[in-house]
Amino acid sequence: MIFTQEHEELRRSLRKFVQTEIDPHADAWEEAGIFPAHDLFKKAGAAGFLGISKPEAYGGLGLDYSYSMIAAEEWGRALAGGVATALGVQTDMATPALAKHGSDELRREFLTPAIAGEQVACIGVSEEGAGSDVASIRTRAVRDGDDYVITGSKMWITNGVQADWMCLLANTSDGQPHRNKSLICVPMKTRGVQVARKLKKLGLHASDTAQIFFDQVRVPVRHRIGEEGRGFTYQMEQFQEERLYAAAKATTMLETAIAITIDYVRERKAFGSALIDMQTIQHKLAAMHSEVEALRAISWNAADLYVRGGDVTEKASIAKYLAGKLALEIPTACLQFWGGQGYMWESRISRIMRDIRLTAIGGGANEIMLQVIAKQMGLSSGKGRKAQAAQ
Repeated sequence: MIFTQEHEELRRSLRKFVQTEIDPHADAWEEAGIFPAHDLFKKAGAAGFLGISKPEAYGGLGLDYSYSMIAAEEWGRALAGGVATALGVQTDMATPALAKHGSDELRREFLTPAIAGEQVACIGVSEEGAGSDVASIRTRAVRDGDDYVITGSKMWITNGVQADWMCLLANTSDGQPHRNKSLICVPMKTRGVQVARKLKKLGLHASDTAQIFFDQVRVPVRHRIGEEGRGFTYQMEQFQEERLYAAAKATTMLETAIAITIDYVRERKAFGSALIDMQTIQHKLAAMHSEVEALRAISWNAADLYVRGGDVTEKASIAKYLAGKLALEIPTACLQFWGGQGYMWESRISRIMRDIRLTAIGGGANEIMLQVIAKQMGLSSGKGRKAQAAQ
């Protein structure tokens, strides 16, 4: 990937936005368990940050996805990881399928205000019995004339409390589970939509997460994104951007965890010398830095392929898996060097450890990523990539 002056200008603008519009409020939003999404998103939208790689016809900047990766990295530097996650839902999880497959009318109704920050979006895929197992969702949308009537529920919905609309995945027929689903834009104020409860999470406290019920919710068929029955495929496409976003955001979160730990062990003294002078600590920090650089390399390699129109299923899954794996390991190792201070709720390293933990679960758990990678390698048929290539 070749970075241009435009990439660096965008990075500087995003970093300034994080420092001025997010970080000063991070502690208050964490304490409140929510942030003012409409206010912040309007500011981000006015700056062009919510439609970086979306079409200009709907208010986006029309740039390639490498610029969105820059955004993901910079959002990952925010003191409130929940806000970075909420922004990612708006840009890389709830809107890619709409931008690519939605009708012009649908994009003007839902995508344009999302890019402007005038409306908050959420993505409705996960259910209590179907998280990473997307094919097993039970929410139904039954055709009734020119409407769909939706019944069911969604769980762990980021932005769910404040959202104006949801990109909902529902079963629209009784066919094969990979061919019976559709994506539908559902206004959250529609009669029958109930935000059942705001969920209390281990981390990402600044973002609101909800359980949502649908009781005979009637929406027009024209709210469907693309073709009926193609929702599973569209969601798998949408997952690629979500996973690239997660990997890029995790990279800078992990980078921050290492940087603040280095600062701490330089100052912290034990047994008459600074902790940084201990070779074992130096080597551990060097190893963690190397792993993060490897994550950065595969993430940008995948992004470069995506920009060139290639299939990034394998590379995005590798990046997401590695991000999730390191999310489990690096913050915990860093916290150990902080000792008792790291265990304190208010320490930044403990917040990073709590916030980044979801990387190994959301958007496809580590185990699902390994399953996808194994399939891409041809292991499900007992044949590796080299064996297949030789045939």
